[in-house]
Amino acid sequence: MEAATAVSAFLGTATTTSSSSSSRLAVSPAAWCGARPQPGAARAVASSRATLLVSSPPPSPAPAAAAAHSKVDRSGRFCSPRAARELALMISYAACLEGADVVRLFDRRIKARREPGFVFDKTCVLKYNHMSFGGGPLEVGTEEEAEKLMSQNEEDSANEAELLSAPPKLVYNNFVLRLAREILVAVASRWDKHVDIINKITPQNWKDEPIARILELCILHIAMAEMTSKGTPHQVVINEAVDLAKRFCDGGAPRVINGCLRTFVKDHMNMETSQPVPAESKA
Repeated sequence: MEAATAVSAFLGTATTTSSSSSSRLAVSPAAWCGARPQPGAARAVASSRATLLVSSPPPSPAPAAAAAHSKVDRSGRFCSPRAARELALMISYAACLEGADVVRLFDRRIKARREPGFVFDKTCVLKYNHMSFGGGPLEVGTEEEAEKLMSQNEEDSANEAELLSAPPKLVYNNFVLRLAREILVAVASRWDKHVDIINKITPQNWKDEPIARILELCILHIAMAEMTSKGTPHQVVINEAVDLAKRFCDGGAPRVINGCLRTFVKDHMNMETSQPVPAESKA
């Protein structure tokens, strides 16, 4: 399913796009990082997260899956800075697709009313794993194991779609909503300046296909804005940005984003922080 469908689920609106990047994304954030099936791979089984290869003889048993790292408060809502960064990324990506202002889009989503009869299952929050990263093809021993993994992928995607369609105030606590908005305000106020810097620090192949790199560019904008506006240690922000790239992007994006942000810190950070930031528009 295209990225526009994921954004529609999150925003609660009909969204359309012809962007070539949409083919890289699926129904929900965790599914966005799914690897494409490799052409010609023998007995490859398509998955929303990775290609499953049925091998013979069976490979050694894989270690047990890590427990979910979702942090929730007593009310059962996300309460971590990572949740705020993911929320900021979803809003930024949706704003790029719609051609909308990121802060206004965030406010519109927050103020959206619940549909009559809507009931949110809070267990979706506990099942969500912010540390579920994409990767290369997975090898399994039998068709049954492949089907089991595909079933788990489908269950995870359905769970994440439930989160995306829920009113944000039911999913995120006030700290997360406040931090996400502050990051988005910084993204908007520094957008033009950071576009110029990003054009200097990104590789040529990204410049040649900017529409196909919307997610990666949004991650750069969010990380650069947080470092220059919030004063978060740059190593923390870089690590978080790399994790977002591992989770939502493909190929060598995490490595490139790591290099771009290190260059930003080395060559542009002092110039950025020495200049005042324009006040948020009240329009």
